[in-house]
Amino acid sequence: MTTTSRPQTLSTSRPTRRQWVALGVLALTALLLSLDVSVLYLALPELSADLGATTTQQLWMLDIYSFVLAGFLVTMGAVGDRIGRKRLLLIGAVAFGVASAAAAYASSPGQLIFWRAMLGIAGATLMPSTMGLIRTIFTDEKAMMTAIGVWYSCFMGGMAVGPLVGGVLLQHFWWGSAFLLGVPFMLLLVVVGRRVLPESDRHAGAPVDVVSSVLSLAAILPVIYGFKEIARGGDTTTALLTMSVGCALGLVFVRRQRRIANPLVDLTLFRSRAFSTALAVMLVGGVVMAGVSFLSSQWLQLVAGLDPLGAGLTMLPANIALLVGASSSARIAHRLGTARTMATGLLVCAAGLALYTQVGPAQGLGLLVFGMCLTSFGIMLPSTLTMGVMMQSAPPERAGSVASMSETSGEFGIAVGIAGLGSLATFVYRDQLAPYAAAHGGSAAAALDSLAGAVRTATTLSAEAARGLVTAAQEAFTASLAVVSGVGAALFVACAVIALRVLRPR
Repeated sequence: MTTTSRPQTLSTSRPTRRQWVALGVLALTALLLSLDVSVLYLALPELSADLGATTTQQLWMLDIYSFVLAGFLVTMGAVGDRIGRKRLLLIGAVAFGVASAAAAYASSPGQLIFWRAMLGIAGATLMPSTMGLIRTIFTDEKAMMTAIGVWYSCFMGGMAVGPLVGGVLLQHFWWGSAFLLGVPFMLLLVVVGRRVLPESDRHAGAPVDVVSSVLSLAAILPVIYGFKEIARGGDTTTALLTMSVGCALGLVFVRRQRRIANPLVDLTLFRSRAFSTALAVMLVGGVVMAGVSFLSSQWLQLVAGLDPLGAGLTMLPANIALLVGASSSARIAHRLGTARTMATGLLVCAAGLALYTQVGPAQGLGLLVFGMCLTSFGIMLPSTLTMGVMMQSAPPERAGSVASMSETSGEFGIAVGIAGLGSLATFVYRDQLAPYAAAHGGSAAAALDSLAGAVRTATTLSAEAARGLVTAAQEAFTASLAVVSGVGAALFVACAVIALRVLRPR
């Protein structure tokens, strides 16, 4: 592989002030990317009511960002190798700012979904670029690990303060302010980043396989679409046919990765049981936590009756527990070992989700908050250790591919969690509310779409009818939360058993 340009040379001894400022710029990017996701959870009820979004459209608004981001992460990592990480980062920052402003002023669900997809593409340029530049800036191993720790803490910190920031914004401004938050961040990144960030090596190698990039998206999108159609009561035959097409394209994608010289996904890594197990734990964790977080944030506002700020404050203890888990996982692993620490965290998550299943529509706020704290702390124990397991399971020359696959797995897990478990929740909600809707005619039938739709429908009814409809809809939604939480707890227990068996020292 030929080097066509050299990066700016930075000191390899003690990190300089310029290096720390550069790290601050990259950590700020991580903070925004996680903040953008968690803020939208609270904004969803308001923007759905304003735009008249259906349940399926709400799910697309949430998961299209993570889904598109996951689909383009590996591709954008390869592009950064060719044109330079700094250049790709600055281009992505401009695109992210423009898409954020456009999303804030979207006038229909379709427009918002489109701009969220654009945000996903822009975000895919930012994540691998920041990690790549950290390796360029900090050549000393100890300093590099410290820098990665700072980056990861900022990313998790964005998840922690996101509900609170979102609550404050939505308390005083309209839902579009949640998107406009990204504009000044990206402007600062472009202005300061141009001055303090070094450029990485640009390698002249095999071109990015565009066909593989297209195939990966073409394989996943039809499957997710099919899940949504079945959940909302659409044409089952069409949905199954669409999912079959997606699966067939997935097989074509896998065969191409085995045949070409520059695959997007190095399939030989999956021969390692430790690597596959760690990646599976990361994927399952993203699926379950994304789906449960989506539903619990809606429960706080539409069932418990909290305003956005109140919901954000209620979620704050869980986010503090998340940071505590992230900072203590290494110490716990030093005492218990990696396998036991990961299994312990997964079992704590399962216990927290078991509390979710006991929440009732008229009470249970305390149970839900305690369960959120347990799941937030527990999930960070395996989450912070899986990357180390994956790196140790792969040869050093494939470290970059491992990092890309790790990020892709996490983001794809979020997308599948919101789409898959969100669709399961919709199915349970409709099933639970169907008897009430059948007994009360057309006015209640409109509430089958979503709990937010039931609340809107209730405003057109008499006081007694409205109270009955809202109560029935809240009970149905709470039942859907319990089912999804039960499924998530079972998945975490299974992952804990597998982690103990596969990852224990031999």
